[in-house]
Amino acid sequence: MKPMPPGHSSDVKFEIGHVLFIDIVGYSKLLNEEQKERLNQLSEIVLATTPVREATDEQLVRLPTGDGMALVFRDSAEEPARCALEIAEALQKHPELPVRMGIHSGPVSEVTDVSGRTNIAGAGINMAQRVMDCGDAGHILLSQHVADDLVHSRQWASRLRDLGECEVKHGVRLHLVNLYAEPLGNAAVPQKFQRAAPKPAAEKPARRNAGWIAALVLFAILAAGAAYYFTAHRSKGVAIPEKSIAVLPMVNSTGDPANEYFSDGMSEEFISSLSRLQDLKVVGRTSSFQFKGKTDDSKTIGEKLGVYYLLEGSVRKSADRVRIAVALIKSGDGANVWSDTYDRDLKDIFAVQSEIAGAVAKQLKVALLGHSGQVAHLATASTPSNQNVEAYNALLQGNFYANRSTAEDYRKAIGYYEEAIRLDPRYALAHAMLSRAALNLANNYSGSIAPKEGQEAIAKARASAKSALNLDPNLAEAHSAQGRILEIVDFNFAAAEAEYRRALELAPQNPSATNNLANLMGNLGKLDEALALGQRALALEPLRIASHLNLAITLTLLGRYHEAEAAVRKAIALQPQAAINYTWLAVLQILRGNSGAAVELAKQETDPFWRTYALALAQFANGERAEADAALKKLIDENADSSGSQIAQVYALRKEPQKMFEWLEHAWTTHDPGVNELLSNPFLRAYKDDPRFIAFAQKIGVMPKSAATR
Repeated sequence: MKPMPPGHSSDVKFEIGHVLFIDIVGYSKLLNEEQKERLNQLSEIVLATTPVREATDEQLVRLPTGDGMALVFRDSAEEPARCALEIAEALQKHPELPVRMGIHSGPVSEVTDVSGRTNIAGAGINMAQRVMDCGDAGHILLSQHVADDLVHSRQWASRLRDLGECEVKHGVRLHLVNLYAEPLGNAAVPQKFQRAAPKPAAEKPARRNAGWIAALVLFAILAAGAAYYFTAHRSKGVAIPEKSIAVLPMVNSTGDPANEYFSDGMSEEFISSLSRLQDLKVVGRTSSFQFKGKTDDSKTIGEKLGVYYLLEGSVRKSADRVRIAVALIKSGDGANVWSDTYDRDLKDIFAVQSEIAGAVAKQLKVALLGHSGQVAHLATASTPSNQNVEAYNALLQGNFYANRSTAEDYRKAIGYYEEAIRLDPRYALAHAMLSRAALNLANNYSGSIAPKEGQEAIAKARASAKSALNLDPNLAEAHSAQGRILEIVDFNFAAAEAEYRRALELAPQNPSATNNLANLMGNLGKLDEALALGQRALALEPLRIASHLNLAITLTLLGRYHEAEAAVRKAIALQPQAAINYTWLAVLQILRGNSGAAVELAKQETDPFWRTYALALAQFANGERAEADAALKKLIDENADSSGSQIAQVYALRKEPQKMFEWLEHAWTTHDPGVNELLSNPFLRAYKDDPRFIAFAQKIGVMPKSAATR
């Protein structure tokens, strides 16, 4: 601040200041050295912004506030807004520096402090702080007054999101607007707005005078303008593409649960067959089967799955006969497009599957592509090479148990797949599915099954994938199975990528193959491709929990925390008890600087292992050192041989790189699959410029030896 010249008048000079108030979230919980470091970082970022760099002393006043600063611009509300966006852009490279900002235009005045220096005070600064206090890390909040100034500019109009009212000190309610320009800012609704519904304004007695009438007219004009603006810029729902269909679970009309596998199998066959139609979006099994046994109307299902058509029906299997009734309907109004009933001998099941799929395809081609005619034969790889119905039955039963995903169900699935192979040794799909089930058993339950069983399962998975490829080199499932062996067991990521890409060439709409490649691209640090593939996988499986979580992880690495949180919360809404979701919410809050919220989320994690891991992270971030140490000790004591990668991640957050690298080496030695997350974990990735990190990443193959990651 400039010293006050001698003889300067003591009269207070009021003027309008355009105030940007900046606060470091979680500042009080930092150590003294960390507080100084963070403030210096913030100061350097602010001083480098164009509005600050180009402003003269007369145009800008900078005020320290202890845990941040206030900038008072003299010319227009655009200056603090531009400055805030530049700060947000610079902060993308500093996830360790969570900041929130508030902007308000209001009266400020020059005052003289006890040192004789000119300072700035006034309601404008106080109100800017209250605006900021309503936000979370990453938010840039504007008062309604500032938003009204900016809304008339095309540059700003598309970046403003109305939030409504927030209660601040003394019961005062402020109408606030969120400034957000992807990926700058935070698009999520601040927690203060989520916790409390707006209170109705108290009625005031009417004043019968011309001033009241003028105010009412002015209010009506402003309200109409605001309503037009916020309606015009509200995001619109995505239109459902006409070339889209979901196959709902076929009803088991026998009433005998023992035949459930068969009706489920028919549904899966139709999904597989229709997926072969070019340019037709076919929703995957996981999402379609969310509606098994449900009574949702067609419109609701269509909206949730994002499809124009639904295929539904029933299956009755009795002795050596089968009856299949199917109907193709429009999801929007439930109108019937086509329906038919098929009575066949069970030995003809493969022919009738192809016949039904072909009939549906023909109807869709008429409706969607504008011409009629014959549709190509749509038999799938599920048909045994020797047409053995019992082998097919065994495959369907294997699929039924594999989809349950417990260790015991995987064991049952393996038994049925082996039976299918015994009945037809050249049954390529049975070999591929056996590989997948065996690897899932070994990988997903490594901490709970005997080491010998895990080793045998991996050997079985490897041999089965090889057999599937030898029997049918054009089977997408065989390439996916081989890719998973190469990625998860061999850590041969380049070869795994080639297998996944070949699988997608053969089956472009296969959700599993899409997810596999998306995850691998994330692990290799190819985030843009991982995002595109993750979004594609989500379109194919909109109700699959893993699709939302995998997308959230990629969005997190891209710094798009608000979108990542929305994806995780969608996964929780789909299945509240699923593992890892609350852990990732806790990770997001740590990255945002909301460590207290991270601890509460970590406590909600449903899986004991992931809860311990999340608490070890969140409690350390929140300054609860004793609790964090206890959680880390428990993690090591119970999981050292199977989860070295997660232990390394905790040490990364604790800024103990030596121990982090020791545990990464341990994870590599013990063949912990999590070690391939080196580039897809935000805490490990923070060390990406460390020579030791680069050397380790190149050794395990997630980083090319020619260059480091960006």
